Order: sequence, then structure tokens, then C-alpha cells
Amino acid sequence: MARAFRAASPLPLPSSRSAAAAAAATNNGGGGRGNFPWLTKKSSGNNKPPAPQRGGPSGAGLEGRAAEEPAAAVGDGPSSEQSPSPSRKRADALARLRAAFLAAITHRRRRRQLGSCVTGTIFGRRRGRVHVALQTDPRSAPVLLVEMAAYSTGALVREMSSGLVRLALESEKTPLAAGEKRRGLLEEPTWRAYCNGRKCGFAVRRECGADEWRVLGAVEPVSVGAGVLPDDVSGGGGAEEGDLMYMRARFERVVGSRDSEAFYMMNPDGSGGPELSIYLLRV
Repeated sequence: MARAFRAASPLPLPSSRSAAAAAAATNNGGGGRGNFPWLTKKSSGNNKPPAPQRGGPSGAGLEGRAAEEPAAAVGDGPSSEQSPSPSRKRADALARLRAAFLAAITHRRRRRQLGSCVTGTIFGRRRGRVHVALQTDPRSAPVLLVEMAAYSTGALVREMSSGLVRLALESEKTPLAAGEKRRGLLEEPTWRAYCNGRKCGFAVRRECGADEWRVLGAVEPVSVGAGVLPDDVSGGGGAEEGDLMYMRARFERVVGSRDSEAFYMMNPDGSGGPELSIYLLRV
């Protein structure tokens, strides 16, 4: 009887321990699929999109996913705190706009501020080099400061005492590369200098340094006039070259073209022609 019973029942009867495990899996919501991988794969294939299975029953997967979501939220916290606020963004945009505006003003400052009348100052040691400074007003920085390297101030004074003086500064018009813009006439670095038609060396455009600022500051109250400055104005340097002389007047600016400008000295009484004229040419 025992052999016949085993032949009719090929599968062993579930034990009490297996039944308890199946009941526990059913109560946990897994339905016993953790013990049968092919059932788990089939059920996951029917869901769209597939739910990730993380080691064991679906309940454990939900718990793992719930544990990951707070971690992701915590991880996003510092990035949101580090992102700039709208007020900070507006401040940065205004700073960039201000910097671009100031750069544009600095680049075109000389051309826009130079009007029809400028203040011209010629100064230098008697046996030293001549300096020519053009300012929009007595307190502003020079729009043009030229040093004539091979012409003395004493020679220029002698020319002026004999009659009219014509100073011509001529620069070379170099060819431009493709897409390159030509600089302004007053921004040319070197010039050929002529006085009443005679060549007197070269002139170099310079930036206004401390010595030049002392001279321009000393003659700032003077609108029209000429004279000699004390040695303490120039810092005592170059005293062996003679006295520091200056001449200051208002000049009328006449623009002929992009490559030519002229500055005519204006007499304070309005009578007679200009005693000094300065021509800037680019040829």
C-alpha cells in the first residue's frame, strides 16, 4: 500500500514550515513570487514602464525607492541654495552693463569731448623739448600731448617773435588689414614735425605724466598768456636746460576730414589773424 501511494503522489506534500513561509510571503504582498523568478519576470514584463526590482519582494523594492527619494531631495538642497537669487542676477547684469558702457566711453572719449574750441598749452625748457597739449577745458586730461624731440622751446619762441608760426604734424597713413579699423587722427603715435615749412625732426605722442600734470596744474588759472614757471613746478629736474617757459591760449578747432584737422589760436581782443596755428595731417 505504501508503494502504491507513492506512485500516485509524485510530489511530496508541503510541510508545515513551507506552508508558514508561503503564508508569510502572501501577507507581505509578494504573493510568493520571490521564490519563483519566472513569475516575477512575467509580471514585470506586463507593466509599463517596468518597475525596478531590488533584491527580493516588491515591498522591499518600494522601501528602497522611498529611502532613495529623500536622499535625492537632500542632495538637491545645496545646489538650490548655491543658485544665485534674482536680485543677485540683476546686480551682476547691471555691473556688466556698466562696465561695457564705461569701456565704450573710454574708447570714444577724446572724439566726443573735443569740441569746436580747445585750450592749448605750449611749454618746455628753454633749451629743452617743446610740449604741445590740447585740452577740452583747463581741468581735463589732454586729448593730445605731443613732444617734439628735435625742436627746442627757445627756437619756437624766436619764431613766434618774428611773426606768424605754423606748426604742422604729419603722420603716415599705413595700410590696414582685413577687418581692421583705423585709429583716430589724435591717437597717432608718431609724427613728422614742420615749423613754417621747415622740417624740425619728429614728434611723439605721450601720456600725461606727473611732470606734465604739475605744469598744467600751475597754469590752470591762466586763460591766455605766456611766462616762466618757477623750478619747484617741474620738480627741479632739467634746470641746466634753462627756464621752464609756457604759452597758453584758446584755439578754434576746424575739422577738414578724418585725416586732417587744424587749430587756430584765438586772439583775446578779436583783432588780427591767428599768430599760431597747428595742423594735423595724415598722408
